[in-house]
Amino acid sequence: MPTNFTVVPVEAQGEERQRDGRQREEENEGDERDRGTGDGIARESSPFISSAELGRGNMYDGKNMALFEEEMDSNPMVSSLLNKLANYTNLTQGVVEHEADEDSKRKEVKGPQMGTFIGVYLPCLQNILGVILFLRLTWIVGTAGVLESFIIVFMCCACTMLTAISMSAIATNGVVPAGGSYYMISRSLGPEFGGAVGLCFYLGTTFAGAMYILGTIEILLTYISPSAAIFKVADGEETETMLNNMRVYGTCIIILMAIVVFVGVKYVNKLALVFLACVILSILAIYAGVIKTAFDPPDFPICLLGNRTLSKRSFDVCAKFTESNNETKTTPLWRLFCDSSLLNATCDEYFSLNNVTEIQGIPGIRSGVLTDNLWSAYSEKGSVVEKKDQPSVAGSEESKMGGLPYVFTDIMTYFTMLVGIYFPSVTGIMAGSNRSGDLKDAQKSIPTGTILAISTTSFIYLSCIVLFGACIEGVILRDKFGEAVNGNLVVGTLAWPSPWVIVIGSFFSTCGAGLQSLTGAPRLLQAIARDGIVPFIQIFGHGKANGEPTWALLLTAGICEIGILIASLDSVAPILSMFFLMCYMFVNLACAVQTLLRTPNWRPRFKYYHWTLSFLGMSLCLALMFICSWYYALIAMLIAGCIYKYIEYRGAEKEWGDGIRGLSLNAARYALLRVEDGPPHTKNWRPQLLVLLNLDNEQLVKHPRLLSFTSQLKAGKGLTIVGSVLQGIYLDKCVETQKAEENVKALMGVEKTKGFCQIVASPNFRDGISYLIQSAGLGGMKHNTVLMAWPQSWKQTENRFSWKNFVDTVRETTAAQQALLVAKNIDLFPTNQERFTEGNIDVWWIVHDGGMLMLLPFLLRQHKVWRKCKMRIFTVAQMDDNSIQMKKDLQMFLYHLRLNAQVEVVEMFENDISAFTYEKTLMMEQRSQMLKQMQLSKNEREREAQLIHDKNTASRSALAVEASVAAAALEKVQMTWTKEKFVAEKHKNKDSNASGFKDIFNMKPNQSNVRRMHTAVKLNGVVLNKSQHAQLVLLNMPGPPKNRKGDENYMEFLEVLTEGLDRVLLVRGSGREVITIYS
Repeated sequence: MPTNFTVVPVEAQGEERQRDGRQREEENEGDERDRGTGDGIARESSPFISSAELGRGNMYDGKNMALFEEEMDSNPMVSSLLNKLANYTNLTQGVVEHEADEDSKRKEVKGPQMGTFIGVYLPCLQNILGVILFLRLTWIVGTAGVLESFIIVFMCCACTMLTAISMSAIATNGVVPAGGSYYMISRSLGPEFGGAVGLCFYLGTTFAGAMYILGTIEILLTYISPSAAIFKVADGEETETMLNNMRVYGTCIIILMAIVVFVGVKYVNKLALVFLACVILSILAIYAGVIKTAFDPPDFPICLLGNRTLSKRSFDVCAKFTESNNETKTTPLWRLFCDSSLLNATCDEYFSLNNVTEIQGIPGIRSGVLTDNLWSAYSEKGSVVEKKDQPSVAGSEESKMGGLPYVFTDIMTYFTMLVGIYFPSVTGIMAGSNRSGDLKDAQKSIPTGTILAISTTSFIYLSCIVLFGACIEGVILRDKFGEAVNGNLVVGTLAWPSPWVIVIGSFFSTCGAGLQSLTGAPRLLQAIARDGIVPFIQIFGHGKANGEPTWALLLTAGICEIGILIASLDSVAPILSMFFLMCYMFVNLACAVQTLLRTPNWRPRFKYYHWTLSFLGMSLCLALMFICSWYYALIAMLIAGCIYKYIEYRGAEKEWGDGIRGLSLNAARYALLRVEDGPPHTKNWRPQLLVLLNLDNEQLVKHPRLLSFTSQLKAGKGLTIVGSVLQGIYLDKCVETQKAEENVKALMGVEKTKGFCQIVASPNFRDGISYLIQSAGLGGMKHNTVLMAWPQSWKQTENRFSWKNFVDTVRETTAAQQALLVAKNIDLFPTNQERFTEGNIDVWWIVHDGGMLMLLPFLLRQHKVWRKCKMRIFTVAQMDDNSIQMKKDLQMFLYHLRLNAQVEVVEMFENDISAFTYEKTLMMEQRSQMLKQMQLSKNEREREAQLIHDKNTASRSALAVEASVAAAALEKVQMTWTKEKFVAEKHKNKDSNASGFKDIFNMKPNQSNVRRMHTAVKLNGVVLNKSQHAQLVLLNMPGPPKNRKGDENYMEFLEVLTEGLDRVLLVRGSGREVITIYS
């Protein structure tokens, strides 16, 4: 079954038109080279126009559509598009049998010919009516009674009718290729639901094949040729012997059917009408028999002992003894209950106390037997089938009944079990939608044919329940295998002109249904495999050279064999009921979701639907699943859930515009509108990260470990936006932007970073970072924390992410009231695959930042990389502080925060500034001043070169008569250069530079900078002493100076503060509390 279109252009132009087209293309080839390509942006290729058509845009030159000639390079004219759409073909992609002749010449596609009656109505009728009607419906009526049977059938038919309404809406919402329910569900609910439900539908179809084969064998061994049984019945083991026979015959038949399907599936399709004729003739025979009972009931006597039904397989005369020549002789029945044929023999007590009577099994529609069959007669396994109002005398104690010719029940019966057995008889409603590719007008035929077929079959089932209850005696109805009527099929006893009409008809119909299941199920699996959404079944997408699904057929036969080994039709029926009910449930869900979302593309031609009907159908399907068998329902849901999660985790990404995506968008919009556009409560605060990445010239991430650290910190929770900036104009950088986004998303997938990617193109790198900080996120889902890597090469002025950009980013995060995390030596941070078996995460709490320093280690230790690390908190005590009391207070604070950590207070007393500190500050300021001088000299040289360039440009372009005026003007602005003037200017600059550098070496450091450097050096020494071997050090990040002239000194202070540490995370809070002691 196809999953997408292959659009075929109609080749009807002939060789002459092709030559004209080639000539016209040659003539316009030069024009094509000269003509621009519009805005230079690549258009998205249309799925309806082949690549050959895209090169024909020049055919519109000189026509009245010249205004749109740029668009015609890539977009088709409407007339051309409509022509291609009108002549589409929905052949299965990749099927070789349809593509064998494409290399020479594609054959003209023939229009579909089937109408509603042949294409939808009859296939649905054939699939719905089947084995349950002939083999089990009479037994269900006798066991549940007419009223409860009516309820069972009505519920099941209502379920399929509601599903058909939903299916009709989906099937008429655009062209549905031949993919049936799988295509509809997957394109409406997405690949995860589509794959899960598609595989469940496949399993249901496969087990349906097993059920039909078991029905075929049951008819063969029970009603056609009982002597063909391989295993003979032993005492008390009749049921087990029958099951063994079914296993052997079933295995043989499934091998035979698989060979037939493998060799020639076309013969199966040709025999479909024959099988359908068998079904229709059988049903007509039932109705004819009912009419005949009104005036001439058939003669099928039943033998009763007391009120117990006797099996007539072992005797022929329904009497204890007979009179012959004035001599009383015992009958074979006597010898079955007594130890000898003598009249004084010892007999079974119940046999002795009760009389043998004979009644008509089919009294007729006018007999009034309907009132006796209205109510249920559920029984335990192994109990005797009894007539309710028949007089009987019970013995003093019940004698052993094993081995006696009673009709026994083979299973325990109750209402919910009968629902599970009956439901497969109403499946098959998808037969019309499966053939949508072969219909003349699928959008008209599918709703009409399917709903008419369900109406017809519902009438047949409901009328049969009433007619069976009105014509047939209750004990015969409860006799599942017809033992009381000489082993005849019970429904066959009612048929006219002969029971063999039903027997032969049901045999061929069940055999044909089994063949069709083995034909359809492999193709369904092949369609799912070719979609590529379930990786482990992709091998089943391959087949023979003509496209036949060989591997899928083998798997189908193997799964079908599991149902054969179960051997009991009553045990297999609830299994496939589960899978079909799940499929129908999701068809209803798909319709309800699409209707409620009101997506613009939801425009079904079938108008008689409503979301309440779909929701009712979905609820009814779910209820029927648990009514049939709650444990089977749970197992089916577990299988579907596992497949869903597997596709979600490992499957290929597919975007089909499905309803679940739309539902997610609506839910996201609703949630975003509900989220307060403001800071969340402290209890709900978590770092929502904006990760700033640096890309190289190939648009690859320079520091992948930053994303590893992000995933370790977030563990998939909260918001993560990964951003980066490309320098340039977006029109010029759009291709690089897309490439960068793909690279970043690929790395996010590798590092398991769940979040969003946002790449910005900006003429200025600094402005791009500012744009991200200001505008990333949406509504209440905005970042509150910025994570970035420390610029290792900040001292190199040519580095684009220089210290100036870094310091400005720090200032902007502070202005935006966002927290900032700066990871230094990020390339030394662990990957997600590494595990620290020991070590510490050290927190140096210098100033209070709202609790960020406390919260981050807790979040990191949730990840398995950091799980075994211990948390240590250090704080610094000044000379006036009581360090012992500080430690107690900090321990109490951590206790209230429910954080486990070791606490240590480090005393850092004031002392004289060391010579090392003074010298380091002096070197820092000298370097800064030298850079300014060098920058100034560089700017002057650039200005001189620009002036010379301007002079030469002006002299070349000026007219001769204006040369003296231009020269005078240039002299006024010192632009008339002579050799002497140039040498003098050069010596002047040299002298000024020399004096500037001389001042640098004579300068004294600023006292404020000396104090800051002293703090950095002292604190660095303390941190190194305590935390040099820690796995991670978290440290308060001091803020940048208010005076922007000291920005380069600020970078030097941070460098000194963290010198000698392997992994450092500098933390700057947002100015608000992020952790609380309250619940």
